[in-house]
Amino acid sequence: MRVVRSAPFPGAGAQKESTLMSQQAAAQPRIKIEEHEGGVIIARLAPDELGLFGRDDAPEFIELVRRADRDPAIRAVVFTGSHPSRFISHAEISWLQEDGSAIPPVSTRVTSAVAKIAHWAARYRITRWVAARTPLMGGIQLDDLHSAYLRMATSSTIFVAALNGSALGIGAEISWACDLRLMAEGDHFIGHPEILMGIPPGSGGTQRMPRLIGAHRALVAILEGRPLPAEEALAVGAIDEIVPADQLMSRAVERAAHLAARPTEAIAAVKRAVNVGGSLSMDDGLHLERSEFLASLPQPKAQELMKGYLRDTAENGELPLYQPGGYAAALQPGDAATGKEEVTA
Repeated sequence: MRVVRSAPFPGAGAQKESTLMSQQAAAQPRIKIEEHEGGVIIARLAPDELGLFGRDDAPEFIELVRRADRDPAIRAVVFTGSHPSRFISHAEISWLQEDGSAIPPVSTRVTSAVAKIAHWAARYRITRWVAARTPLMGGIQLDDLHSAYLRMATSSTIFVAALNGSALGIGAEISWACDLRLMAEGDHFIGHPEILMGIPPGSGGTQRMPRLIGAHRALVAILEGRPLPAEEALAVGAIDEIVPADQLMSRAVERAAHLAARPTEAIAAVKRAVNVGGSLSMDDGLHLERSEFLASLPQPKAQELMKGYLRDTAENGELPLYQPGGYAAALQPGDAATGKEEVTA
C-alpha cells in the first residue's frame, strides 16, 4: 500500500520528523514523497508549473539525498517529475542570471580560487552564515549540489531516475547522478542546452555524461546544445530502458527494489569502486577495488552468504549458481545462497 507523506523523507523518528515539519511550517515542501514497500520511496521533483528546478528546490533535494543515505529504512529513491510531461525542464534561468550578475567578470583562475573557498566555507555553519551575505553563496550552493551527487554515487542507497518526460540541464545532471535511468515512451529527450545561453553545464554534466556515453560523443552534443531523443539516448547508454508511460513508475519501483535487495555494504562498495575508481588511473582504481574487497570480506552479511553457499554446495553436490534455476533464484532476492525451492515456494 502506498502512503503519501508531507515530510520530505520517510523512516525518520517522530522527533526528527516533528522538528523538520516545524521548520517547514511556513512553506509547503516542494518535493512530494510517496513511500512504498521494501524501503523504496518516490520523490516528485520540480512542482513549478513549467517544470523548472529553482533555488528553493535545491536545499530540499540535497537534504533528501543526505537523509536517504543515512537512514537504513530507505533502501532506494525513485526520482520523477511533477510536471505531466517533463522530468525537469531545466534550472530556473532567473536563479542563474541573478546569481551570475552578482559575480564580477574575472578569469577562471580567480573563480577557481573562489570555488575552493566556497568548498571550505560550506563545511561550517558560521562560514556559511557569513558567506550567505556575499556572492560566495552561489559557489556554496553549487558545491552543495555536487556533494549531493557524489553522495548518491557512493551511497548504499539505490537512486533511480524515472523520466516521465524530457530532462534538460540540471534535470539531465540529476539523472546522470542516479544508478539507473528509465524513460517513458514518447517524444522526450535528455541533454544539455546550456551553451545556447552562453554557459557550460555547471552541475556535473561535463563530467558524468562523458563517463556514460563516451567523451567525444558527449563533447559534440554539449557543444551543439542538442539533446538526445529517447531512442538515441537508449542506444548510446545515456538511459537504461524506455517504458510505456503507464508502466513507468511501477517498473522504476520494481528495478529500484530489485537492486536494493543486494547486501547494503556490498552496494556501497561496488558504487565506490566503479564511480570513484573509474575516474582514477588503472593502478589507483585497482588499489581502491582491493581496499573495498578486503573490507567487505569480513562483513557479517558477506560471511553469512558465503557460508550458506558452501553449505548448499555440500548438501547438493553442486554449486548453487549452477543448480537448475539456481542463478535465477539468486538474482531476485540478491542472495546466492538461497535455494531455488525456498525462493519459489
